[in-house]
Amino acid sequence: MQLVVARIGRAHGIKGEVTVEVRTDEPELRLGPGAVLITEPAHTGPLTIETGRVHSGRLLLRFEGVRDRTAAEALRNTLLIAEVDPAELPDDPEEFYDHQLIDLDVVLADGTEIGRITEISHLPSQDLFIVERADGSEVMIPFVEEIVTEIDLEEQRAVITPPPGLIDESEAVIASTRDGDDESGDGDGKEDV
Repeated sequence: MQLVVARIGRAHGIKGEVTVEVRTDEPELRLGPGAVLITEPAHTGPLTIETGRVHSGRLLLRFEGVRDRTAAEALRNTLLIAEVDPAELPDDPEEFYDHQLIDLDVVLADGTEIGRITEISHLPSQDLFIVERADGSEVMIPFVEEIVTEIDLEEQRAVITPPPGLIDESEAVIASTRDGDDESGDGDGKEDV
C-alpha cells in the first residue's frame, strides 16, 4: 500500500537541500536517511534520502544525486510516497493509519448506526471523520477522545458519543450571549436607563 508521507517545498541553501511538508506521524521512520520514496509525478523519482535535519522548526532533506539549488528547486511540489505493508500498525495502540479507519461503521454507544467513514480530513487543529449516512448525506465528526470513544478494528466500527446537535441539528443547543445582560433584573432583556 502506498501512503503520501511528505510534499517537497522550496530549495534551502545552495547544496541541494529542500524543505518538506511532513504528512506522516512517523517522520523518523518514513523520512530517515536511506529511505527510498516513490514520487508523484513519477518522473522525478524514485528518491533516496541522503540526510535530514531540522532547521527553524522545518524538516530539511537532501536526496542522493541532488547537489545544487537548481536540482533541488526542480523537485518543488513533488509528493513523497512510502510503500507500507497494509498489516503494519503504528507503535502506539491509540494511533491508526487512515486505511485502517476508512469504511469503518460509525455507531452510537447504544448501537444506533450513523454511517460509514469515507474519508479522513487532516486539519491543523484536529482530524475529522467524513461519514456518509444511509440517505447519502455526510456528517463530519471530530476525531477526538471525547467524541470517538472506541475504535474496534476487529468489529470494523467506531463508537461515538456526540454532543447535542453534531448528528441531529434539531438537538442543537443555542447559547446566547444576551442571557444575563439584563442588569435591571426586570427580565425584559433590555438595559434600563
